[in-house]
Amino acid sequence: MTQPKRALITGVTGQDGSYMAQQLLEKGYEVHGLVRRSSSFNRGRIDHLHHDDHLPGKNLFLHYGDVTDAARIHQLISELRPHEVYNLAAQSHVRVSFDEPLYTAEATGISTLNVLEAIRSVDKSIRFYQASTSEMFGASPPPQNEETPFYPRSPYGAAKVYSYWITRNYREAYDMFAVNGQLFNHESPRRGETFVTRKITMAVARIKKGLQSELWMGNLDSIRDWGYAPEYTDGMWRMLQASEPDDFVLATGTAYTIKDFLSLAFEHAGLNWEEYVKFDPKFLRPTEVDELIGDAGKAKAKLGWEAKVHPPELARIMVDADIARLDGAPEGQF
Repeated sequence: MTQPKRALITGVTGQDGSYMAQQLLEKGYEVHGLVRRSSSFNRGRIDHLHHDDHLPGKNLFLHYGDVTDAARIHQLISELRPHEVYNLAAQSHVRVSFDEPLYTAEATGISTLNVLEAIRSVDKSIRFYQASTSEMFGASPPPQNEETPFYPRSPYGAAKVYSYWITRNYREAYDMFAVNGQLFNHESPRRGETFVTRKITMAVARIKKGLQSELWMGNLDSIRDWGYAPEYTDGMWRMLQASEPDDFVLATGTAYTIKDFLSLAFEHAGLNWEEYVKFDPKFLRPTEVDELIGDAGKAKAKLGWEAKVHPPELARIMVDADIARLDGAPEGQF
């Protein structure tokens, strides 16, 4: 009997990690996830995977650890010998990175080196995916693609630039299958509650239900390229199935302001956003990224990947999910 492929996902309890685990289980993988010990329950996004009758939940295994702990990462890689590693763990909140720059450098930058070095010393045939980000482009004008110069505008973006280049260096220096997915903003009902799109859709749901009366926001003029997270995790998997390692941008190619997303979300619930949204300067960043619009032509040509869900539909999906949550829908439904 053929043994299933084994995958290790760091950041498995996050938005991308939970969708990645679900999709790999559906493909018949044995999935191992790295989780940090916490005094409060933090596995809501993946708990349903153990109980879904349509998934081989017995093939999901969780391991305590932290990507900043090089010894623990080496131990896990050595014991598990995964065929694929998806490095999705990070301190990923851009605004928080200004308050916690040193921790962001460790958790988002140096941690990637920990994983790569473990793979290099244990088994260089392991395929490695690094979660890169459009925030690396920062102030470089759009449309941004794989050839666009990096110009990060936050400690988070700068840490991700380090991760990008150390991944390329290990690929070229040690002939490793190591790739960067330069993903533009991708959202879902599983998005963290402090990220702007989810902050908006949660507020819409609560206002619709009479549980909230106002929403405090920062800069509404930033332009972003928002896609649907499950499509982007599929793109990650495709990168590791390619015949040769390479780096790819994933994006929708569309441009919407935060104000546009506000309008879409509130309108879907039959509300006028201008009646509820107020400005608070504490949500402004010291340096802003004005415009991110991706060009995913290379991914379409080489991976057959193309975004299908664009911001209008994405806003509807997220608002409906947050309203359903307030009505008692189980987390695993989304």
